[in-house]
Amino acid sequence: MQNTAHHINILLVEDNPGDARLAQEGIKELGFQHTLSIVDDGLKAINYLHRQGEFENVSQPDLILLDLNLPKKSGKEVLAEIKEDIHLRTIPVVVLSTSKSEKDISEVYNLHGNCYITKPVDFEEFVNVVKTINNFWFNLVKLPKENN
Repeated sequence: MQNTAHHINILLVEDNPGDARLAQEGIKELGFQHTLSIVDDGLKAINYLHRQGEFENVSQPDLILLDLNLPKKSGKEVLAEIKEDIHLRTIPVVVLSTSKSEKDISEVYNLHGNCYITKPVDFEEFVNVVKTINNFWFNLVKLPKENN
């Protein structure tokens, strides 16, 4: 179904268990080799990306799916930290949010988010969004090798 030739590491930063489950099932439906790691707040996301504490042995993600409304550290704060870090800034960050606010959309792009997608509530729509993300980032786009 997909032309993805290698194993993909995906980091999902999502505090809503229902949305996390929907993402998990949607990604599973695609049938490509992947590891999906889920963290439920912004501070854990930063610790994961810097491989600190309980995350010291994780692999750097190939793609980050980031919610905006997170506890401890907002999605915008997480995005800003990612894009300021020379070792992380090339990882594509796809913001998945329920917000349709033009202010939120502008802020995400001003922080160098790679794309902004309004979260679909329907499972079929979500699978379609995940297929599109996968096809774009792993079949069409050329990404640099890991920096660290």
